[in-house]
Amino acid sequence: MANVPTGTIFSLVTAFGTEKTVTAVSNASSAVVTSAGHGFSNGDAVLHLSGWGRLNNRVFEISGVTTDTYTIPLDTTDTNVFPAGSGTGTAKELTTLVQLSKLMNPQTSGGDPKVVAYKFIDSDVDYSINDGFNATSYTLEMDDDDTTVGYDAAKSLTEVQTDTVLKMTMRNGARIYIPGRVALNDVPRLQEGQINRITLAFNGNGRHTRVASA
Repeated sequence: MANVPTGTIFSLVTAFGTEKTVTAVSNASSAVVTSAGHGFSNGDAVLHLSGWGRLNNRVFEISGVTTDTYTIPLDTTDTNVFPAGSGTGTAKELTTLVQLSKLMNPQTSGGDPKVVAYKFIDSDVDYSINDGFNATSYTLEMDDDDTTVGYDAAKSLTEVQTDTVLKMTMRNGARIYIPGRVALNDVPRLQEGQINRITLAFNGNGRHTRVASA
């Protein structure tokens, strides 16, 4: 079904829960993460730092929670990509999110494959292979209103330049999580016939995760 951007909510993570140690991640169609006494609940959004590059710095909404384990929707059966026993690291819940309000003109970039082109000397044909993906980034214009909680959150994250997560909640209920850093330019753009706007750049740092609508 077709959708429109109206109603999309953008939020920034301003606080994470206590970092938990991950002692094992299974090789399975839906990986099982072992973290003793993690305290997470089904549906929590959790950021993972892992020895596996394709799991590192990614957010997943978890399920199948027990006292010491939980499941993430990531297929880790390929041991060439996910070497057995190497997925250990840490995990922390996204605990506080602040909505960015009065947004306009969102523009995305990245997310496309990084392509390596090559040609053999005995051939007149070019070849190409994909070599991972460019990080996904967003640029957003905001109403020049420095009284909103979203402005305060973006300003604070810009000053300290710490890692955070941008969450997009689509009108159909789908969620997208993009790890990265915020840069707020609060010098207003002045244009005749338009309201004053400021610009927020969110620079992705890792692979995004999309959760389908229910």
